[in-house]
Amino acid sequence: MTDQEPEGLSERDRAVLALERRPWPGPGAKERAVREELGMVPVRYYQLLNALLDDPRALAHDPITVNRLRRVREYRRAER
Repeated sequence: MTDQEPEGLSERDRAVLALERRPWPGPGAKERAVREELGMVPVRYYQLLNALLDDPRALAHDPITVNRLRRVREYRRAER
């Protein structure tokens, strides 16, 4: 299987969703994990995550996480 299978998510995309599922003990813990585990800066992580929320493949892969994050995103947009 290649990293960019058309019918599925890339390994990086799956790792982003997996990281988002985890609970975080305090401020900065998630950003530290993003840098250490994924090797990317938090800004890029959140860009990728936001794009994944609109990807039907991400919804099929992890509907609970994607739907939860969509609700959070919509709530924050409505607050602006």
